[in-house]
Amino acid sequence: QVQLVESGGGLVQAGGSLRLSCSASRSAFSIAIMGWYRQAPGKQRELVATITYGGSTNYADDVKGRFTISRDNAKNTVLLQMNSLKPEDTAVYYCSAQGAVVNAWGKGTLVTVSS
Repeated sequence: QVQLVESGGGLVQAGGSLRLSCSASRSAFSIAIMGWYRQAPGKQRELVATITYGGSTNYADDVKGRFTISRDNAKNTVLLQMNSLKPEDTAVYYCSAQGAVVNAWGKGTLVTVSS
């Protein structure tokens, strides 16, 4: 069992930046992939970005060039740096942890981008 806690959400104007953080209660070695997903009101949850234990990254097309995911295995954390934010980025952002023996979601942190 792994617990994930997100932080860093808030209100920002379009064009601004935010950094989200997710801390895991379990050793990062057991978590093959960590990532961020988001869900806007009335919409389905969608992939934002993922990162493997070794540092390989994957991004959704609509955030490429604007968002950067990183991982600190020693600290069991994953970060999402979000730049050039758009109103359509407004959503609850969820941290995920996936591995052979783990599969967990955080409670989410709200990001609101005003126009």
